[in-house]
Amino acid sequence: MQFVRFTLAGETDVRSGTVESGIIREFTGDMFGDFAYTGRQLALGEAALKAPLAPCHIIGVGKNFAADDAVKPPAPELPVLFFKPQTSVIGPGEAIVLPQAPEPVKYEAELAVVIGKTARNVPAEHAGSVIFGFTVSNDMSASGYYHPDGHWTVGKSFDTFCPLGPVIETDFDYRSARIQSNVNGVPKQNSPIERMITPVDRLIAFISRFMTLSPGDVILTGTPPGAVAVQGGDVVDCFIDGIGHLINPVQAAD
Repeated sequence: MQFVRFTLAGETDVRSGTVESGIIREFTGDMFGDFAYTGRQLALGEAALKAPLAPCHIIGVGKNFAADDAVKPPAPELPVLFFKPQTSVIGPGEAIVLPQAPEPVKYEAELAVVIGKTARNVPAEHAGSVIFGFTVSNDMSASGYYHPDGHWTVGKSFDTFCPLGPVIETDFDYRSARIQSNVNGVPKQNSPIERMITPVDRLIAFISRFMTLSPGDVILTGTPPGAVAVQGGDVVDCFIDGIGHLINPVQAAD
C-alpha cells in the first residue's frame, strides 16, 4: 500500500490518502493507527504531493555504502549517526534552498525507513516487525558547516535539507532494490542496496538500544558513491524503483 500527503488547488490544508492505480483515496486519522476513508477519490495528478509524513525524529547514518567495485567492509560496531530537525523536511517539487556555505553543498539519494511501532531493544531478526514502510530521501549536506571535531549536525540541518517522498510504500523488498539519482537529467548514482554496509535490520537494532523509536520516526540509511555538489538552478531526481521519483529544484541562497 502507498501512503501520501497532499494539498488541493486553492487550499492550504494537508490531507492524507492511499494510492492505488493512480487514484488517491482520502482518509482521516492516523496512518500508523486508526484511520477512516472519507469517500473522496481523486486522480493523483489533481493533487500536489507533500512530504508523505511529518516525522518525529530523523536519524541519519553516514558512511554506509561500499562502492560496487570495492570489497564491502564488515559492519562497524558503532555506526556514524546524526540527526536532522523536522524543519529540514520538504516534499516533492519543493525547492532545496542553499545556505551561504563556504564549501559546496552535496545531495545524497537514500532509502528512508519509516518506523510504525514504538520499539526499544529490537533484535535484528525482529526489525521488520516495527517497519511501517519506505520512502525516498535526499540527505542534503553542507560540509563547510561540519564541526572540525567531526560533528555533522549543523551541516545536515538547514531548512529544506531533507526532501522526502513521493510516497510511503509499505509493500517493498528493499534488499533487491537500487538507489539511483541524476542531476539535470545526467545519471550520477546507481547502486544496489545490498552494498549497504550496516543493513536496515542491524541499524534498527543498534539505534533502538539507546533510544526508543516511535511511529513516524525516519531512518536515513546512507547514500551510494556518485553524489555531487549542486548549485542554484539544478534539478535533483532521486529514484528507487518500487517507490518512485523524488524530484526537487535547487534554489541559490538569497
